[in-house]
Order: sequence, then C-alpha cells, then structure tokens
Amino acid sequence: MYEYKVVTFREALIGDALDSGKLEKTLNKYAEDGWALKEITGGDVKGRIGPGAVEGLLLTFERPRQG
Repeated sequence: MYEYKVVTFREALIGDALDSGKLEKTLNKYAEDGWALKEITGGDVKGRIGPGAVEGLLLTFERPRQG
C-alpha cells in the first residue's frame, strides 16, 4: 500500500520564470522523508492574494505506507 502527498509549487508573481533550483530543493526535501515523485501536473494554482489563480505545478509524491 502507498500513501500520497500533493504539493503546490508556484512562483510569487504572474509571469515569473520557473526557478529550477527552487523546484530541485523542494523535490530533495520530500525525497529525504522517503517520498518519490510520481507526477508533475501544470495548471492553475490558487494564489495567496486575491480570488484568482496563477499558473503553477502540482507535484504528486508517493511512498510506501508506514506502520
């Protein structure tokens, strides 16, 4: 059996280029806890300010269920 985690990854402002170094740090952070990247999906991600959404990524991780 597996468990899954979905993480939102987006840049601060509309039109910002994707920061590959920041993405790499995020992937490595979850890998340290045993999560393996399952899928990256592009789409609209809710922003922190205002009602709209911005383009971003949804990172889906999986790992064997513990316990």
